[in-house]
Amino acid sequence: MNLDELRKNIDEIDDELLKLFEKRMKITHQVAQYKIENGIQVFQLDRENAIIDKVRNKASNGLQNSAETLFTTIMDIGKSRQFNEFFADHCEIEYTEFERTDNMKIACPGIAGSYSEQAAYQISKNAEIKYYEGFDDVFEAVEKGEMPFGIVPIQNSTAGSVTDTYELLSTSNLYIACSTKVKINHCLACRQDIDEKDIKKVYSHEQGLMQCSDFIKENGFFKRECANTSIAAHMVSESDDSIACICSEECAKEHGLKILKTNIANANKNYTRFILISNKLYSSKRANIVSVTLTITHRRSALYRLLTKFSVCGLNLVRLENKPLASKDFDVQFYLDFEGSILNSDVPKLLAELKSELSYFKFLGNFEEV
Repeated sequence: MNLDELRKNIDEIDDELLKLFEKRMKITHQVAQYKIENGIQVFQLDRENAIIDKVRNKASNGLQNSAETLFTTIMDIGKSRQFNEFFADHCEIEYTEFERTDNMKIACPGIAGSYSEQAAYQISKNAEIKYYEGFDDVFEAVEKGEMPFGIVPIQNSTAGSVTDTYELLSTSNLYIACSTKVKINHCLACRQDIDEKDIKKVYSHEQGLMQCSDFIKENGFFKRECANTSIAAHMVSESDDSIACICSEECAKEHGLKILKTNIANANKNYTRFILISNKLYSSKRANIVSVTLTITHRRSALYRLLTKFSVCGLNLVRLENKPLASKDFDVQFYLDFEGSILNSDVPKLLAELKSELSYFKFLGNFEEV
């Protein structure tokens, strides 16, 4: 056979597979309907495992794993369709319409001159800012209702995720109202009377130190972490020691520091994404990103099977973060961002399905980047 003939055979088999797939989906729908009408549990793990065992036993040598993947995917598609058809009633999500104003009240970590402050002013140009020492203090202030909104960094283009923010999102009762991206321009700064050659220690936030790791290594500096870049600048301005900080040029000027070197980050294009948090669920017709956190059991194909649900709904994942959990089962916590709107019925249905099946699931918000 030549290549064209082989491809023709594949096309014919694909047509048969598609017809059989559609037939199977129709029958599984009828089976679910019968179970519901007769009070029988719809999703039965024993039955699913028996099917997989039979498939593996019948599959040719070398195709057992592939055959298992094929049939688990088919069954997962069927379960997602069944959930949407029979169990996804009243999945509408109530929210408050998010409207930006020029004078929003925003809790901000650090002190004047921080990148978080800059992000707050990008969202609300005349924002009323109240400063808190750390990210956890910002979360606590918003959760208690002391401030309606808070601003914190969540992701950097070179240093990656801000772990503290993700952990606080998973343990708090707060939501993401919107996000914004800030161009990061780090500089090295010290007191006006300090000689550059006497500097041995450099202070900054963990992210700032990571983003400038090449510069720090080249100069043989010792790294010292602070809660915030602006706090680092303030501390350097009041210290009698020959130390320096990594912060923005604006922050250095704010604290009367001497700028020794600019553009010291590892990458020229260095951006940090910040999120605006609230104890209310805000969204709008412009919202196009959905964020969730969840756990799945540490077992073969668990993540693949989870992602099948997004594919069935035609939803595109744009970010996937994971963090191991200290448990005997070695569960993993994931943070997912995907394109979508809770005004689209497929999204609330998927969220309801995930919540019903997973041991831990939390909807973090539906928002836009501004």
